[in-house]
Amino acid sequence: MRTQKHASHENHERWLVSYADFITLLFAFFVVMFASSQVDKAKSAQVSDSVRKALENGGMSAAIQRILGGTLTGKIRADTQAKGPGGGEKERHAERSLPAEAELLPSMQVLSQKLREEISSGKIQVRLEPRGLVISLQQVAFFPSGGNMLDPDTIPSIGKVAEVLRDLPNPVRLEGHTDSIPIHTPRFSNNWELSVARSITVLDVLSTRFEIPAERFAVAGYADTAPVASNDTEEGRTRNRRVEIIILNRSMTPDAGPKTLTAKAR
Repeated sequence: MRTQKHASHENHERWLVSYADFITLLFAFFVVMFASSQVDKAKSAQVSDSVRKALENGGMSAAIQRILGGTLTGKIRADTQAKGPGGGEKERHAERSLPAEAELLPSMQVLSQKLREEISSGKIQVRLEPRGLVISLQQVAFFPSGGNMLDPDTIPSIGKVAEVLRDLPNPVRLEGHTDSIPIHTPRFSNNWELSVARSITVLDVLSTRFEIPAERFAVAGYADTAPVASNDTEEGRTRNRRVEIIILNRSMTPDAGPKTLTAKAR
């Protein structure tokens, strides 16, 4: 007699095997991703610590603080927001401009040492702006009132600036500025002519006496349109009468005029 085979029952739980394999692989994937992220964080922390130590040991931190008027962390945010509406935009602008300013930080430190006597006496002011390093020659020390003839005794001071310019590839902009009192002389019919003439005088000294190629320079005159102080007082007018030598950041173009006015470096 033939034995009757019983019908086999279908296993409805076979999917659990595939599901378990999938869960195991997914778990392994996230373990690997987590481990990789931890390694990246450790490397980032090491890089951050190295940069911080390099800046502090090199004396760069204090210089950056002088430029920004605060620290590199929360102070810059507090300073910009405290100035009123638009503080957030000013903060973002300051953060964006820091790399450009840092390009000329070493040159600023060198100049501050070379011109220590002139800076302390108020003859010259040195400061960093987003467009570059600004060396401001005060008219009262370098030029006669209403004239563009450079005082011979100030040539050595300009020579100190020339020493730094020789070692830099950056373009240089010479800007003449006056106060708001109109001038009308046989030599100059207005403040525009006077401001340009003083810039050209500095150009002649730098290019002829100190042999810096003239093609590195651009000359501009602003008359009284870009003051750094109020023209309502004699002290303010004295500060406004100046010729500025701007060592431009390499990302700037030679026709970039004054964009921001910052406190003078002391």
